[in-house]
Amino acid sequence: MWVWSKVFLLSFYSLKGRLHQTWVVPRCGFQYFLPFATEGINKQIEEAILRADKIGVKVISLAALNKNESLNGGGKLFVDKHPNLRVRVVHGNTLTAAVILNEIPQDVEEVFLTGATSKLGRAIALYLCQKKVRVLMLTISTERFQRIQKEAPPEYQSYLVQVTKYQAAKNCKTWIVGKWITPREQSWAPRGTHFHQFVVPPILPFRRDCTYGDLAAMRLPEDVEGLGSCEYTMERGVVHACHAGGVVHNLEGWTHHEVGAIDVERIDLVWNAALKHGLRPVSSTSK
Repeated sequence: MWVWSKVFLLSFYSLKGRLHQTWVVPRCGFQYFLPFATEGINKQIEEAILRADKIGVKVISLAALNKNESLNGGGKLFVDKHPNLRVRVVHGNTLTAAVILNEIPQDVEEVFLTGATSKLGRAIALYLCQKKVRVLMLTISTERFQRIQKEAPPEYQSYLVQVTKYQAAKNCKTWIVGKWITPREQSWAPRGTHFHQFVVPPILPFRRDCTYGDLAAMRLPEDVEGLGSCEYTMERGVVHACHAGGVVHNLEGWTHHEVGAIDVERIDLVWNAALKHGLRPVSSTSK
């Protein structure tokens, strides 16, 4: 498949008179982390985008590893290369951020964030600090931390705090995990901690005295038709939040590309649009 295959159709469904298809890039997950495979993977994605544009597709959503920042800048590579695309290219991470943020109880005053300088980590940190939530951002890069901190309004910058060790979160019961953590690293969390997460693969539920959230997902509206398969390990009718982000983009008829950095100002807008169209968050935790 690595040598000969092209992007192919896997499944489809209908929602509110619109056809939604899942196309598959013929690559395994580990291949996305091989430096010499990057060009070939991007070529497959680019050809799929151009084919979608040619046949009149309205929105193409880059799912899973196809929107990695290190791979293609969250899709920005393709939009910059083909400025006249009619199809809208979407990474869907704005809705992913919204789902994670709406899982967090409103009375939380402090969170510990790993993967803090990633696309999602940045957006989550900037959103929470403006809600006056203290964010312990785990990163060894002071330069990347300060770059994000300067994006926050001056009156909220003090709510973003750089930490370099897991020990800094030993009294924090709300962890948002964007980078895989080992059982040893989890052991620093206090009893009763809840682990929210946006890391692939999900972390191992090692602590019996803590709870673990699932990856951000949403349930499709009840009037969806033709669902013949499940997405990944989830139940029928439930899709990852980035998939749902593409659905909302299409239903709203938005004409902008959603690529590159997440626009923090649009997080609530995208969340409310999803709810308006009948998508619902999947709130489940495991011990």
